Amino acid sequence: MASLVALGILFSRLTGLVRQRFFAHYFGLQSDAADAFTAAFRIPNFLQNLFGEGALSASFIPVYAALLARGDKQEATRVAGAVGALLALVTAILVLAGVLSTPLLIAVIAPGFTGAKRDLTIGLVRVLFPGAGLLVLSAWCLGILNSHRKFLLSYTAPVIWNASMIATLVVWGSRVPLPRLALILAWGSVLGSALQFLIQLPAIRRLVPDLRMRFVFSEEVRTTIRNFVPVFFSRGVVQISAYIDSLLASLLPTGAVTGLANAQLLYTLPVSLFGISVSAAELPELSGAAGLDATGELRDRLNSGLRKIAFFVVPSSVAFVALGDVIAAALFQTGRFTHGDAIYVWGILAASAVGLVASTLGRLYSSTYYALRDTRTPLRYALIRVTLTTALGYLCAIVLPVRLGIDRLWGTAGLTASAGVAGWIEFVMLRQTLNARIGPTGLNFSFSTRLWIAAVVAAAVAWSVKMAMPSSQPIVLAAGTLIPYGLVYLAVALWSGIPEARAVVTRWRRHDA
Repeated sequence: MASLVALGILFSRLTGLVRQRFFAHYFGLQSDAADAFTAAFRIPNFLQNLFGEGALSASFIPVYAALLARGDKQEATRVAGAVGALLALVTAILVLAGVLSTPLLIAVIAPGFTGAKRDLTIGLVRVLFPGAGLLVLSAWCLGILNSHRKFLLSYTAPVIWNASMIATLVVWGSRVPLPRLALILAWGSVLGSALQFLIQLPAIRRLVPDLRMRFVFSEEVRTTIRNFVPVFFSRGVVQISAYIDSLLASLLPTGAVTGLANAQLLYTLPVSLFGISVSAAELPELSGAAGLDATGELRDRLNSGLRKIAFFVVPSSVAFVALGDVIAAALFQTGRFTHGDAIYVWGILAASAVGLVASTLGRLYSSTYYALRDTRTPLRYALIRVTLTTALGYLCAIVLPVRLGIDRLWGTAGLTASAGVAGWIEFVMLRQTLNARIGPTGLNFSFSTRLWIAAVVAAAVAWSVKMAMPSSQPIVLAAGTLIPYGLVYLAVALWSGIPEARAVVTRWRRHDA
């Protein structure tokens, strides 16, 4: 199941990278239009991540999946309809309030924007808000599909959203000047949001033919609401952390907001592919084990999931540090986006690698708490994380560059590094508290050491290849270095006896057969 989620997320993220490459081509990095659209675009991303990958999944899926497991399809249908009706009402209110209060939101999203740049951002946010509401309803579809173990459609649906924006850029990119192009792209995003929601409805109708959107407040619906509130704030706190980074970046020179967004797009790729995919696939199983008080099974599933995540995330972290320039140039270096811009994104990306492993493993720990119907502990630790991120981010991004006499634009690297430190603190607290509750969990020292050694050896080989290769196109250079990096990492992991490496090879052989 995790492989289906990962495949769906992979399709979605790849089209997202293609979308960002087209965006980089037509908008560049250091332009007011690029910063304005990037800041405004956080609105739909915020609501999608909050509802789709957070609160709704953690509160709705355990209740709905448990009813399906007991064979009570009638009550499960009522719960799904009631949750959908409540979500539609809340979404309508949020969209209306957002459109009316956009000027106030800009003061929170991007206080450093002034003049025409601020006015453009206001116009973009007002266009994007209705699309954000449609993405929230799409998250409700995701919850139903995942509970029925239909993972691929729910996680590939965002491909439609990205494709709509790509098509908009292809049609209008070379024909319209930048400020107006940003507004046209915003409308393309809204169209994509509608298509993403609509494409899932036929499958929902087949799975739940008697579904009706009605306000019914059964005990199961009340349980979903009770679970939703603390998870909403917990996931909201995590999203607020990203907003704080963007807010502080808006106080830096032009290009900081867009550079940070490009780095975050790359940073969240392994988080989504491996952290979210494993967590989403394991949540129904963890919930089942928790419901049966099977602590041993719960602990085993958690540890197995942590190993799967670490096997892929550790080399991702090392690659961001050692080969981030190659990755950024291959994806973004085109049109107005220069090689110097790629180096800048590399610096931000390398700093973000500080907390990549902790943030990704923390996803699965949070899912385990949700399976245990404990939504308050992750919220408490998320609040601590955001407090640390804010304080450290301001110090490292705003204060230190001036004190050290370096270009203020590099304050964005301080933002991502400080967020990584806060992520490690949150991860340690989540693990310690859960270990006291269900027994020892986590990665053993030998396993972790072998992973890091394999990744460092692979990076050394890839770096040597990079130095030996003649100057070439960024995509050719990326293929020439990243492919050996992956193969050497897998080979060293196999040699050192990592079971997850053997599982990957076995899966490939079965596929070839």
